[in-house]
Amino acid sequence: MKAPKNFEALFLAAAILLNVTAFATADAPVVAHASATAQTSVVAAAAPQVVVVKGHRLTAAEKAAMN
Repeated sequence: MKAPKNFEALFLAAAILLNVTAFATADAPVVAHASATAQTSVVAAAAPQVVVVKGHRLTAAEKAAMN
């Protein structure tokens, strides 16, 4: 019974270690300096993704047919 508990602890330790190393090796954000008086930062101008879900509600007869 102790083996599953040990595997759970091992999995959690590996997951934490993976997250820490992912953050430690991530690239820093790029900031471009135009001049001494004006600073501009590089910003990705990507449009946000939109998900549209279309469907119709089931009638009482259709719901009853599913059971």
